[in-house]
Formats: sequence, structure tokens, C-alpha cells
Amino acid sequence: MDSPGKDLIVTAAHCLESTSDVFVPGYHDGVAPYGVWHLERVIVPAQWSQDSDQDYDVAFAVVTPLNGRDIQSVTGGYALGIDQGTAAPVTITGYPETSEEPITCTNSISAFSSTQLEIACTGFTGGTSGSPWLVGGSPGTIIGVIGGYEEGGDTPDISYSVVFGPSVQTFYDQAVSYGN
Repeated sequence: MDSPGKDLIVTAAHCLESTSDVFVPGYHDGVAPYGVWHLERVIVPAQWSQDSDQDYDVAFAVVTPLNGRDIQSVTGGYALGIDQGTAAPVTITGYPETSEEPITCTNSISAFSSTQLEIACTGFTGGTSGSPWLVGGSPGTIIGVIGGYEEGGDTPDISYSVVFGPSVQTFYDQAVSYGN
């Protein structure tokens, strides 16, 4: 994700336990084309860590450099989209735990509630949580991640995300301060 320190990723809070987790961008067929990246710090909202509040199921992590390079210089970085609404189609690429290959879906989104968004995409089973919801062209803007209600959904065909509004912006700003 685009950040001043070029070292942040965003995902669902329920996906991150500790800095022992790793980030493997572009993983497919047992191959990690960009390497295995370790996390330096995990930043989770207090509302999630204390109460598992589904409206705060979003987290940022500061990624440790690998071979002297920061994650954003290797993979690029998506902009953070705040208050983007539901007009633009969203593309999600996820990594089901039962497959060695990612799946991708593009579809319209709608408001599930004032704090949650939903999208119909078939086959987004366990393992796809935390996948970014992207709008726009290259490099794109992240307006959500699979998470939130039912930790992203209770069926593989409907997924959810916390609305990225002012509270996510504030949380991003806190994550940036940790990374610098």
C-alpha cells in the first residue's frame, strides 16, 4: 500500500496475529515471486483487539525490508481510498487456502449497512480474508478488504468489508507514524 515509509500493507484484523506472520505477494503454484516478507509491527484497532468489533476488522502492518529493499519499491503501492462510495466496480484477488492459485472477481458493491460493504463473488472461501477491494486503473485504490461482517462472510459467494471512512484514515495515519 502506498505510504511515506513505503513499508505498509493492509488486511483484515482477523488475519494478523503477530509479527510471526509473513506477507508473500503474488504467491501462486508454490512460488513466491517477490519473496517472503516479515512483519516488523502489526497495528490493529483497539476496538478489534478488545472486542472483535466487526466494524474495525482492518489492520495495517509495517513490513521489514528484504535484501535492502522496501515492499513498495518491489510490488508497488495502492492508494488508500476513503469515503469512495459504491459507484465504481471493485476487483478482488484472493488466495483460497484450498488452491495454489489466486482467484479474481470484478463486480459492483453495495452498502450492507452504514459501516459495512458487500460484494457477490463466487468462490471466495477461507484464505481469501484480507484481500484488497480495488477500484480505478493502475495502480488503483484500496477501498476495503475482505473482513468485517462474519469476518468477511459466512458463504463463499458474498464477501464483506468495513467501510473505509474517517476512522480507517485515522488508523492509517497512526500506522504511518509507526513506520517512520
